Amino acid sequence: MTDENPPSSSSPSKSFIDRIGQMLTGDPQDREDLLEFLHAAHKKHLLDADALSMIEGVLQISEMRARDIMVPRIQMVVVPHDAELDTILPLVLESGHSRYPVIEGDRSKVVGILMVKDLLANVLKQKSLKVEEIMRPVSIVPESKRLNVLLKEFRTQRHHMAIVIDEYGMAAGLVTIEDILEQIVGEIEDEHDAEEETYVQQKNKFEFLIKALMPLDEFNAYFDADLDDEECDTLGGFIVHQLEHLPKKGEKLKYGDFRFEVVRADNRRIYLVKLKLKKKPEKEAVD
Repeated sequence: MTDENPPSSSSPSKSFIDRIGQMLTGDPQDREDLLEFLHAAHKKHLLDADALSMIEGVLQISEMRARDIMVPRIQMVVVPHDAELDTILPLVLESGHSRYPVIEGDRSKVVGILMVKDLLANVLKQKSLKVEEIMRPVSIVPESKRLNVLLKEFRTQRHHMAIVIDEYGMAAGLVTIEDILEQIVGEIEDEHDAEEETYVQQKNKFEFLIKALMPLDEFNAYFDADLDDEECDTLGGFIVHQLEHLPKKGEKLKYGDFRFEVVRADNRRIYLVKLKLKKKPEKEAVD
């Protein structure tokens, strides 16, 4: 007797499994071959777009280093080592972070990490203490540290933040476990982010921070603008279309009276944009 349903050698699923086996035994010659294989699986609906994006992110972090995603020293929100606990509460409430680098002197010398849960526990007890008395040891990594290695260290050592140092041993910036995970899964919004329901945050009369996902029609309505939305739907898409490439953090675009600067981006998308409006010249005073 023969089997009623003999396995078919032409089964797409079996073919895909066979190809995975070939891949694991060394058939792909390089990373490009592997990515080509994954994109072929996506085209055949064996991988959805989100899964493909995350796999690409995993592959990319093995080539990226701490310097590529760190928050630069100048942008770090820090607290002085000799500050009284109650004096830094306004800063903590405004910024909404759970951990803060503790500095001695200037930002180039980080001596510890202040955790908000330690701060609140002591403030509630009405203890008159200084930051240095409750700060925790700081994790230090070089700018050249690979992200996949750093992620493993974060997990095994149960750290969430590390200070990135330059060749002279001075703090160059900081990196968190969330920063690395966002390279894989995209931007992660925490409870503090969720409170910001609008796309636009006004810094002053002429400067704004804008989420790149802001629809162009809403941008045009908000700023009384007429950005062309024929080719794209969002501000981020508009910037990519104008530059004709996916920009990196710090890249700028001038468009009419608008001055855009990419504040946060990875190698797949833009997240946050700074907008500066061209100041209109004031009328000359008449004697």
